[in-house]
Amino acid sequence: MIPIQELLARIRWDKAFGDASFVLGYYDRVEERIIRVNLRDVQVDPESHALLDIIDAEGGLHTVPLHRVKEVYRNGELIWHRSH
Repeated sequence: MIPIQELLARIRWDKAFGDASFVLGYYDRVEERIIRVNLRDVQVDPESHALLDIIDAEGGLHTVPLHRVKEVYRNGELIWHRSH
């Protein structure tokens, strides 16, 4: 399994691969479940490349560490996952 940072870089820079619909699933410790968000609603935190800024459906901002990203889907197909 490649590190999540490498996968995100490939999505960003490999136009053929990145021209798709991506969904990230991250573990929310408060809700104790995986929350899935469209990659277009995710930005790398400008102050730390180890954090993601995610806008939820209500417009709230959540900062999520990369280690809490547990799955990535491309066009609805699971392409990456982390068990722990």
